[in-house]
Amino acid sequence: MIKTVLFKIALTIWFTAWAPLLTVSLISKKLCRKFMIADAWGVLMLARLIIGIRYEIHYPPNEENGIPLKPNENNRVDGKAVIAAKHMSILEVAILITHIPNSFFIIKRELMWIPVYGWAFWRMGLQPVNRARGATNMQKLTNAVAKKIMDKMILIIFPEGTRVKPGQKVKLKRGLLFIAESLKLPILPVGTDAGVYWPKRGKMQGGITNVYFEPALPCTASLTEIQEAINRHSA
Repeated sequence: MIKTVLFKIALTIWFTAWAPLLTVSLISKKLCRKFMIADAWGVLMLARLIIGIRYEIHYPPNEENGIPLKPNENNRVDGKAVIAAKHMSILEVAILITHIPNSFFIIKRELMWIPVYGWAFWRMGLQPVNRARGATNMQKLTNAVAKKIMDKMILIIFPEGTRVKPGQKVKLKRGLLFIAESLKLPILPVGTDAGVYWPKRGKMQGGITNVYFEPALPCTASLTEIQEAINRHSA
């Protein structure tokens, strides 16, 4: 437990130290994104140095028995897709944003109100959502997401809507399907076991966190199919 306390103290100091730099970076979207990604790399570094958490990223095979897989309806020529990821901790957030270029998340709008960091979230292109506004807000949200995707950004969404514990099954939000179907984008499920090492609450532990990119699903996939794919290798 001592390492967990030390890590959280170090993380607080790290975030505080970056705040002035992020304030300066607000003058440029590109600069702000670079600083936020550097900030995320620091989170991964502290997790490794203090707790002993490393990570591995696993991608689906692009060939079978030495034979390249044939293109299918899930693979767009432009490579665009909605990444639907398991959310268990800050750890997989840091891993995804540092390894997926020009990515952005849909986040609850209250996070935008956090001094400095909330402003940086907005400046780097994260998309706020008001969960209380219902269907009308979903169409507005989809239009905003479409503009970012046209600007060559990649959407990462946490369809469970909250951090979950290992083994916990949470019903996926239908907003994922609304966006994917409206924009005709395949869905790329991503699973993880990050919650084993960095739990929502309690003691952290060292080990190798895994992030699994599963084969793409069509935009018409059901929530059950998506959930099964996300949880296939998740803790």
